[in-house]
Amino acid sequence: MTAPLLLHVYPTFAVGGAQARFAAIANHFGPRWRHAIIAMDGERACAARLSAELDVVYPEILVRKGDTLGNVGRFRAALRTLRPHALVTSNWGSIEWAIANRWPAVRHIHVEDGFGPEERAAQLPRRVWTRRLALRRATVVVPSRLLHGIATQIWRLDARRLRYVPNGIDLARFRPAARPDGQGLVIGTVAALRAEKNLARLLRAVALARGRAPHLAGQLRLVIVGGGPERGALEALATELGLIGCVEFAGHSGEPQGFYAGFDVFALSSDTEQMPLSVLEAMAAGLPVAASDVGDVRAMLAEANGPFVVPRDDGALADALLGLLADAGLRRAVGSANRDKAERDYDQARMFAAWAALFDGVV
Repeated sequence: MTAPLLLHVYPTFAVGGAQARFAAIANHFGPRWRHAIIAMDGERACAARLSAELDVVYPEILVRKGDTLGNVGRFRAALRTLRPHALVTSNWGSIEWAIANRWPAVRHIHVEDGFGPEERAAQLPRRVWTRRLALRRATVVVPSRLLHGIATQIWRLDARRLRYVPNGIDLARFRPAARPDGQGLVIGTVAALRAEKNLARLLRAVALARGRAPHLAGQLRLVIVGGGPERGALEALATELGLIGCVEFAGHSGEPQGFYAGFDVFALSSDTEQMPLSVLEAMAAGLPVAASDVGDVRAMLAEANGPFVVPRDDGALADALLGLLADAGLRRAVGSANRDKAERDYDQARMFAAWAALFDGVV
């Protein structure tokens, strides 16, 4: 018997949180489904994370930026040709596929993981109305309570069609590790180098922390794991701030767990997030987290980590970093509490079960 076909549409299939989550789910279930993946921008770097044993195809569908009517027609024709068991769209960048399926050709699951820089401060009215109309008949999946509230209160979607599915983590892959001796104090982050991650804020916060605690300055290092279009500008800013020599741009890593093992504190400086996988990875690795107060981050972390979730401000983030860096015992206690919460609430087995039910059409 042929496995059901799932058609996944992403604005990009570069490596990111949503793409990595899908890869983990697909690899876990293997031949349970066949997959057709469309990247609207043609980028498929996350394909490297998919098991070679999966049945995956990449249909070539013409996408013309700005040609909404033409795109909708082509996408609807593709749905009739492919006849998938379900259409699975991701975020605003795939909304034209939702419009193409407005008079349903197939069962539709729309996944909303968060917003880009243009919506980090407020929802755009045109996008609100488009989502309200295009997603009325879809099952809409969100990983955060904040997004659930936006979907019901602003987009006015039917709560009966919404599914809250928190992200999960491979607790065996990310585990607490003893810190190597002789490395000083290491602040680490794992993030795509994009504008909404605001890694410039983290660089400025580290510079402020060095100035506010001269006795720690010689010990401090910052490791940034990730690639992206902002790298050149961030390297230039590091030079301007006098951080060359204590900042390492490690580039993208498909196996970041080794980096977490070398961090003393994990930092998140984003302007917009919902339920970031990097924070879950840090929790599973038993790390304390200094973070900007965005999305569900405060609720995700253990209560003991609460004082180190701060407003989106350079100085506030610097203070949070210093509060953790100055006290090894506090770091161990907060990191242990985060690991306990990850074990209690974010084991990926629960996430896998929820997504299987969605893909199969059980819920």
